Amino acid sequence: MITRKFSKLVAAATAAGALFTAGAHAADLDYGKPGEPVKLVIGYQPYYTESWSGLVMRGKKFYEKYLPKGSTVEFQIGLQGAIIVNNMLAGKQHIGYMGDMPAIVSTTKTETADIRLVATLGLGFDQCNIFLARTDAPKFADANAAIKWLDGKTVAVPKGSCTDRFAQATFQKSNIKPKEYLNQNIEVITSNFRAGKIDSAVIWEPTASRLVQEGLARRIATGVNNQERDGGFLAMRADLIKARPDVVKAWLNAELDAQLFLADEKNAPEVIKIAKEQTTGFNDRVLFYSLYGSYGADAGGSPTRINLHYTFTPEARELITKATTFLHSIKTINVDKLRPEAVMPEFTQQILAERKLTAPIGDVSALPDAQAPK
Repeated sequence: MITRKFSKLVAAATAAGALFTAGAHAADLDYGKPGEPVKLVIGYQPYYTESWSGLVMRGKKFYEKYLPKGSTVEFQIGLQGAIIVNNMLAGKQHIGYMGDMPAIVSTTKTETADIRLVATLGLGFDQCNIFLARTDAPKFADANAAIKWLDGKTVAVPKGSCTDRFAQATFQKSNIKPKEYLNQNIEVITSNFRAGKIDSAVIWEPTASRLVQEGLARRIATGVNNQERDGGFLAMRADLIKARPDVVKAWLNAELDAQLFLADEKNAPEVIKIAKEQTTGFNDRVLFYSLYGSYGADAGGSPTRINLHYTFTPEARELITKATTFLHSIKTINVDKLRPEAVMPEFTQQILAERKLTAPIGDVSALPDAQAPK
């Protein structure tokens, strides 16, 4: 439903009009008038666990409670964030659930289309930031010893991703110099672990849990060990925000419902069921461990797998700043900090105030191994 405060929202959006370029952008799309049914196409990543609120949104359809009656929503899977970025820039998708790196990149392509970040999906230390080692690696006393072992070894990551940022930050903090630092995608990394061609890799969930559960690699360290965060963000096209603030608020109310659903551990079995329905090649046990797995300190474990910040807290902004600096350093983007309007916290802040909630709105906690599917 659309709330009675809609007129105030329109006024607020009008007041913020200076954040948008004057006149219609060449790529502006027609979303109809406020209050009318809307057709939305959503890009999301069921193969990146930290953005699973999008997976829950598709499964639970929380948006039906808030969008104008008659609206339609199509979800499209992106195997990697760059695909969603390209589709949003081309106007083929209007809202995107992505990891921190592609989300940030999307906001810097203003010559093609104007994209903004409107919510934080989640923050953590071991969703993207996970070091795996070959199964015959030594038994380390702790994660710090494991990181030191990486010196002079062959390490692979998908370069330009959150894994790359984490690996390089870890090497710098611990004065580690790998023998080889290879640019490999997940499929090649999986094959090379199987063939014994690499010593270590940094991989995100749920693939990290799949490699561990299949006995192809061991988890040895995470961002917990050097306090390096990973995250996911929700992006929207600016023309949607400008034309339909009612739709923006409706979607973000539903997103808040999805994050609250994730935060309730009683929903874990249903979350895994939804994830299984929207992915291929991952069994229930792997999906469970990717979000709810409990690991010891020797493997970079933490009692909290994801912090659900929803809005742009200082922690979320710190991650954005660090990731932007890294992306600029490797020449992926041409700015070392985002334009101020690239991050729009006003919608999530208003919704939290209206619903009398504060950020973070909850956590996804690690659950006992006994609760894992067999």
